Amino acid sequence: MWLNIGSLAVMKKRNPLAVFGLSLITCGIYACFWYYYTKEEMVKAGAEIPTFILAFIPIINLYWLWKWAKGVEKVTQNAWGAVPCFICVILLGPIGMAITQAQFNKIATA
Repeated sequence: MWLNIGSLAVMKKRNPLAVFGLSLITCGIYACFWYYYTKEEMVKAGAEIPTFILAFIPIINLYWLWKWAKGVEKVTQNAWGAVPCFICVILLGPIGMAITQAQFNKIATA
Protein backbone atom coordinates (compact mmCIF):
# COMPACT_ATOMS: atom_id res chain seq x y z
CA MET A 1 0.00 0.00 0.00
CA TRP A 2 1.33 3.48 -0.78
CA LEU A 3 0.57 6.86 0.71
CA ASN A 4 0.69 10.27 -0.94
CA ILE A 5 2.77 12.84 0.87
CA GLY A 6 2.67 15.90 -1.34
CA SER A 7 4.04 14.84 -4.70
CA LEU A 8 6.02 11.95 -3.21
CA ALA A 9 4.37 8.54 -3.11
CA VAL A 10 5.77 6.22 -0.49
CA MET A 11 6.34 2.62 -1.46
CA LYS A 12 4.61 -0.31 0.22
CA LYS A 13 6.55 -1.74 3.12
CA ARG A 14 7.54 -5.37 2.58
CA ASN A 15 9.84 -7.67 4.52
CA PRO A 16 13.19 -7.82 2.66
CA LEU A 17 13.80 -11.38 3.88
CA ALA A 18 10.42 -12.40 2.47
CA VAL A 19 11.31 -10.78 -0.86
CA PHE A 20 14.55 -12.77 -0.90
CA GLY A 21 13.07 -16.06 0.33
CA LEU A 22 9.95 -16.04 -1.82
CA SER A 23 12.02 -15.25 -4.91
CA LEU A 24 14.16 -18.32 -4.26
CA ILE A 25 11.32 -20.65 -3.24
CA THR A 26 9.19 -19.78 -6.27
CA CYS A 27 12.17 -19.91 -8.69
CA GLY A 28 11.73 -16.26 -9.63
CA ILE A 29 7.96 -16.12 -10.05
CA TYR A 30 7.59 -13.90 -6.97
CA ALA A 31 10.39 -11.69 -8.34
CA CYS A 32 8.30 -10.98 -11.44
CA PHE A 33 5.37 -9.91 -9.29
CA TRP A 34 7.65 -7.84 -7.05
CA TYR A 35 9.15 -5.98 -10.02
CA TYR A 36 5.69 -5.38 -11.48
CA TYR A 37 4.14 -4.03 -8.28
CA THR A 38 7.13 -1.88 -7.36
CA LYS A 39 7.11 -0.51 -10.91
CA GLU A 40 3.43 0.39 -10.58
CA GLU A 41 4.03 2.09 -7.21
CA MET A 42 6.95 4.09 -8.63
CA VAL A 43 4.93 5.16 -11.68
CA LYS A 44 2.26 6.49 -9.31
CA ALA A 45 5.07 8.43 -7.63
CA GLY A 46 6.00 10.05 -10.93
CA ALA A 47 8.75 7.76 -12.22
CA GLU A 48 8.87 7.08 -15.95
CA ILE A 49 9.20 3.33 -16.38
CA PRO A 50 8.09 1.62 -19.61
CA THR A 51 5.65 -1.27 -19.79
CA PHE A 52 6.55 -4.39 -17.82
CA ILE A 53 6.34 -6.56 -20.95
CA LEU A 54 9.79 -5.26 -21.94
CA ALA A 55 11.25 -7.06 -18.92
CA PHE A 56 10.70 -10.37 -20.73
CA ILE A 57 12.47 -9.50 -24.00
CA PRO A 58 16.17 -10.43 -24.07
CA ILE A 59 18.59 -7.47 -24.20
CA ILE A 60 15.70 -5.00 -23.99
CA ASN A 61 15.11 -6.25 -20.45
CA LEU A 62 18.38 -4.55 -19.46
CA TYR A 63 16.97 -1.24 -20.74
CA TRP A 64 13.77 -1.86 -18.78
CA LEU A 65 15.74 -2.70 -15.62
CA TRP A 66 17.81 0.49 -16.05
CA LYS A 67 14.63 2.59 -16.28
CA TRP A 68 13.29 0.74 -13.22
CA ALA A 69 16.52 1.56 -11.34
CA LYS A 70 16.15 5.21 -12.37
CA GLY A 71 12.66 5.05 -10.87
CA VAL A 72 14.13 3.70 -7.63
CA GLU A 73 16.54 6.63 -7.59
CA LYS A 74 13.68 9.11 -8.08
CA VAL A 75 11.38 7.58 -5.47
CA THR A 76 14.11 7.28 -2.84
CA GLN A 77 15.21 10.85 -3.65
CA ASN A 78 18.76 9.74 -4.56
CA ALA A 79 19.22 7.77 -1.33
CA TRP A 80 19.65 4.64 -3.47
CA GLY A 81 21.13 5.62 -6.81
CA ALA A 82 20.32 4.06 -10.16
CA VAL A 83 23.82 2.70 -10.79
CA PRO A 84 24.23 0.83 -7.47
CA CYS A 85 20.64 -0.40 -7.70
CA PHE A 86 21.07 -1.65 -11.28
CA ILE A 87 24.37 -3.37 -10.52
CA CYS A 88 23.02 -4.84 -7.30
CA VAL A 89 19.92 -6.44 -8.84
CA ILE A 90 21.87 -7.68 -11.89
CA LEU A 91 24.74 -9.24 -9.95
CA LEU A 92 23.01 -10.29 -6.74
CA GLY A 93 19.49 -11.13 -7.95
CA PRO A 94 17.22 -11.79 -4.95
CA ILE A 95 19.78 -10.32 -2.55
CA GLY A 96 19.77 -7.10 -4.59
CA MET A 97 15.97 -7.11 -4.53
CA ALA A 98 16.02 -7.43 -0.73
CA ILE A 99 18.50 -4.55 -0.44
CA THR A 100 16.34 -2.41 -2.70
CA GLN A 101 13.23 -3.31 -0.69
CA ALA A 102 15.06 -2.21 2.46
CA GLN A 103 15.58 1.17 0.77
CA PHE A 104 11.87 1.31 -0.10
CA ASN A 105 11.04 0.52 3.53
CA LYS A 106 13.08 3.52 4.69
CA ILE A 107 10.80 5.86 2.78
CA ALA A 108 7.70 3.82 3.73
CA THR A 109 8.33 4.69 7.38
CA ALA A 110 9.32 8.31 6.69
